[in-house]
Amino acid sequence: MPHAAVRPSFGRVALIGKLRSAEIAQSLRELREMLEQRGCEVLIERETASDLGLRGVDYAAIGAEAKLAIVVGGDGTMLAAARNLVRHHVPLVGVNQGRVGFMTDIGHDDMRSSIGAILEGRYSIEERALLEAEIKRNNKSVLQTIALNEAVVGKGSQGRLIEFNLLIDGEFVYTLRADGVIVATPTGSTAYAMSAQGPILHPAVPAFALVPLNPHTLSARPVSVSDRMMIEIVLVRALDARAHFDGFALADMQQGDRLLLKRSADAVRFVHPPGYSYFATLREKLRWSEVLEKNRDLE
Repeated sequence: MPHAAVRPSFGRVALIGKLRSAEIAQSLRELREMLEQRGCEVLIERETASDLGLRGVDYAAIGAEAKLAIVVGGDGTMLAAARNLVRHHVPLVGVNQGRVGFMTDIGHDDMRSSIGAILEGRYSIEERALLEAEIKRNNKSVLQTIALNEAVVGKGSQGRLIEFNLLIDGEFVYTLRADGVIVATPTGSTAYAMSAQGPILHPAVPAFALVPLNPHTLSARPVSVSDRMMIEIVLVRALDARAHFDGFALADMQQGDRLLLKRSADAVRFVHPPGYSYFATLREKLRWSEVLEKNRDLE
């Protein structure tokens, strides 16, 4: 146990993962062994532990006891963990074994060295903004939730356009007929909103992106607004409409319903290993400069 004598920066660490592959299971086992060798107490999230044939703890226990949570998988696994732990202020670090992985920035090949560096105190912490969402019906609250990526109001199973009013800080902006609208945080600007041609917002930019989904007008364009503003979406006409929050919380909406969105007082805290760069992540995940580099190699 070469590292056991060195006190780790995070003495109690939680492991979280969805065992969609043998590789994820192996990574979790490797991490557990490594953490214990370095003197950490290891907690394993209940469903993760069950898949590994071990005993685990629920998110409430992780929130109360863990000083760091390591999430193994893709951005979906990280989203679920972040939503469960944000109120407890537990920082998270992600090992990417999903598809794209904007939030899980440590690659499998770098897992041991990066986690080792973090345990040795060589890391940075970045806070990411959250949306606080509330749906009101006849002035009564019918849903309250949070979103790290985005809130989406969209058409349901009927497949017909919905019509809604958009207000910012109580000021009317426009009425729009569309498949729906996305309100994305900077974290979510590289998720669903990017697929809908929305802007990429750097995590340090205090803004939200409003991105229409297939609007019934050529003039509707994405707009970025201050995250200090209250965003209100009022459903004017719809036979079938739904609201989604990070793809987890789902609510049917009716005509007259109001979705209120503002920045949450809480924030998700991501831990990054030495050398982390947001723009390097964008270059890698979005393959920026790839064609130029290939052409240069051929010259």
